[in-house]
Amino acid sequence: MSPATTIPQDIDALSARIAAALPQTQCTRCGYPDCAAYAQAIARGEAAINQCPPGGAEGVARLAAVTGQAVLALDPAHGSEGPRTVAVIDEDWCIGCTLCAKACPTDAIVGLHKRMHTVIDEHCTGCELCVPACPVDCIRMENASGTATGWAAWSAAQQEHAHARYAARQAREQRDHAPGQGPSGPAAPGATPSTDAGRATLAAILARSRARHARP
Repeated sequence: MSPATTIPQDIDALSARIAAALPQTQCTRCGYPDCAAYAQAIARGEAAINQCPPGGAEGVARLAAVTGQAVLALDPAHGSEGPRTVAVIDEDWCIGCTLCAKACPTDAIVGLHKRMHTVIDEHCTGCELCVPACPVDCIRMENASGTATGWAAWSAAQQEHAHARYAARQAREQRDHAPGQGPSGPAAPGATPSTDAGRATLAAILARSRARHARP
């Protein structure tokens, strides 16, 4: 059954199955703010199943099996399939601005304001959102899977871990933004700013990341 013919009450159930077939890198390369939003768009027939570079060709095949659609080639407009990567911060150049931590969807970057930051490899999904966020270009992405690409470079355990990390971050942000709530004292590393300026900064980071991946 295709998303276009799915009855409304089945949309949430279908989107959950679609999300389970996505790597959960939260990289936004699909054009949506996170994997859940992309899954919802596919379920509603608003997005194609070939917009997830981290999942690669196997990811498209998995989505085709879930939705009943025909397998498509990965859309190059959203990037190309490649190895799993992890972010590495050049400690000599890091100025401790915290922008990378604010951009990280899984709180994989830790450090104090105006102090050196570092990446916890096991939490990093290789989303690359921290790269355009860094004002001094001290972050690089390193190959962490050799010649393995797409789902061959990503395991079910890593998918579950990434999803749990992202869910925990989302829950914390909701608590911090709730009326009458908010973090006391300086924001914790990785915390999302609650001001309009902070949200605008993150939006600009996402836009820069998408533009970078859209280049030939």
